[in-house]
Amino acid sequence: MEKEKTKRTCKYGHTFYKSTDCPTCPTCEKLKEPASGFLALLSNPARNALLHYGIDTIEKLSNHTEKEILRLHGIGKASMPTFKKALEDEGLTFKQKE
Repeated sequence: MEKEKTKRTCKYGHTFYKSTDCPTCPTCEKLKEPASGFLALLSNPARNALLHYGIDTIEKLSNHTEKEILRLHGIGKASMPTFKKALEDEGLTFKQKE
């Protein structure tokens, strides 16, 4: 049985419908998406996870090992090919184990 959707308005005046308690406004989320750079290639959960940990450039991503990145909530194995390609395009790689 599907829960009924309720009409909501975010603090910026966007109106949307949700069937869960999630307060996230879809319009605001769309406006936050970067237009270019490697972050633009990622899903919202993956992008938000990196930004939460201050990883907002490809150089900062290269300072971490694959395992460190995979441990972040919101990052899954499906994101790794995108990360590797973006790093490769800039002549970078993930940090190797010490």
